[in-house]
Amino acid sequence: METVNVMIVGVGGQGSLLASKLLGKLLTNEGYDVKVSEVHGMSQRGGSVVTYVRYGDKVYSPIVTEGEADFIVSFEKIEAARYANCLKKDGKIIVNLQSIDPMPVIIGDAAYPETVLDELKAKGLFVDGINAYELASQAGNGKSTNIVLMGRMAKYLDISYDKWIQAIKDSVKPQFVDVNVKAFEMGYNY
Repeated sequence: METVNVMIVGVGGQGSLLASKLLGKLLTNEGYDVKVSEVHGMSQRGGSVVTYVRYGDKVYSPIVTEGEADFIVSFEKIEAARYANCLKKDGKIIVNLQSIDPMPVIIGDAAYPETVLDELKAKGLFVDGINAYELASQAGNGKSTNIVLMGRMAKYLDISYDKWIQAIKDSVKPQFVDVNVKAFEMGYNY
């Protein structure tokens, strides 16, 4: 099997590290060779965070470079644009429609680029937008945005629903399993 490359991008504190852990556990359970690499950046200050998950028969490097990503799972719209150059020609961007103002917007030096996803689509990129934060809140916890996005990504991977649910149960604390399973279902059925 050819190596599949996934980038999970977001802003510090959004749960991208748990999402990459969940995906890595799931793929390892499926028998793939999996490499996961985390680049925290300014994660504790709301800065950009990216994790790479690569899987296949044999994976030699954990890093995804420009033009290699089969999937970009973005927790925020600007982050989708920031990493869009990493997407393969036929790759897919799964993006949370939530806007999180970066520091230049917060201090009034810039305006939030509201048309950023339209610009990506105009370039011919596949963009699957989902209001993951709203769905996670409906599931019982807005912090489950990451799991809603994993649910949406599951629609594009040939791995059974039940195996995803088991990976969630193996990856989150017992008291958070129910809300995360519900969040996953909402993303999956969106």
